[in-house]
Amino acid sequence: MGALADAGVGAEELPREIGKLRLEGVEVSFREVKRGGIRAKKFDVVCREGTKHPARGLAEIKALLESSGLSAAAKKKATKVFERLAKAEAQVHGVAVADVHFHEVGAVDSIVDIAGTCVALELLGVEKVYSSAVSVGTGEVKMAHGKLPLPAPATAELLKGRPVRQTGIRAELTTPTGAAVLSALAVEFAEMPVMRIDTIGYGAGERELEEQPNVLRVFVGEEAPESERDWVWEVETNIDDMSPEVCGYLVERLLAAGALDVFVTPVLMKKSRPGQVVTALARPEDVSEIEQVIFKETTTLGTRRKRAERRKLRRESVTVRTRYGEVSGKAARLGDRVLFFSPEYESAKALAAREGVALREVMEEAKAAFRREQQEGEAD
Repeated sequence: MGALADAGVGAEELPREIGKLRLEGVEVSFREVKRGGIRAKKFDVVCREGTKHPARGLAEIKALLESSGLSAAAKKKATKVFERLAKAEAQVHGVAVADVHFHEVGAVDSIVDIAGTCVALELLGVEKVYSSAVSVGTGEVKMAHGKLPLPAPATAELLKGRPVRQTGIRAELTTPTGAAVLSALAVEFAEMPVMRIDTIGYGAGERELEEQPNVLRVFVGEEAPESERDWVWEVETNIDDMSPEVCGYLVERLLAAGALDVFVTPVLMKKSRPGQVVTALARPEDVSEIEQVIFKETTTLGTRRKRAERRKLRRESVTVRTRYGEVSGKAARLGDRVLFFSPEYESAKALAAREGVALREVMEEAKAAFRREQQEGEAD
């Protein structure tokens, strides 16, 4: 909250929006502080003395958000964060999501933090959130159930599938609330994307740390239009004792399980045995399912994983009219410039079969039709 406010949210806007939560006796404010010599903005939530707030489960918090005066977009994002938090707590404690009681994260300041963060992102006009690898800290933290090792169980559960780093700092650097916000709202955990930085915000933590300034830094700006970028997992295995006939079926099963791409590479393995390397590209959430398919459908005893960065041209679905009929395809863009058009194989194949012409002719005609449409558009 402090970092987003420092990055450009108006000093009066956030408190006004947070007031729409209608939390009795709650006051919020911002103040300038220094952490390790770095100027930062500290966000404070104070409950007036004598004000009591009931314990809230997920249903109560969702009802509170829904009845608030926040925008529909902020309500939706905040609800998503709390749902992730509830699922993590349920997994850790072995109970149903509906039975989760939010201990530390049920506090009023966490409700304000989560809802306020969603509001701040909206006020800044943020469309995508990217996060670096998350620092979780080391040591122990005292919670309702006693002392627990860091990262706290709920924090660890929330960050599964995301890159984390454990520094030597003996402090809780990421709380369950922070982990829930990042895991629910960040579209990618990686290095900062290519972007034009407009503003930078520094938000202060409560404590002073000896090892480094206790601040969170955010960059707000616009992504450069050069190319899209994301991260995927490469899951691969070597096989030298399986019939090649199985590979075609394996590829189909992997694609059905969510693989972005699958390819099989012939290799020469130990003892000069011919084999295949099966490689599947997968989103983080699909890796486990991809590995299950490999174990079930092949003779392998293990797989390898590695994280890979992708650079992608923006793709736009396009349908062009040819003398044979309509053909769908993808136009590849770099910024505002169209680099090429690629007809969809299945669309061109169906048209070629229907019209009794060569597939090559249909695909060439589709490319020519796209070029004509582009030239006519530029002339207009």
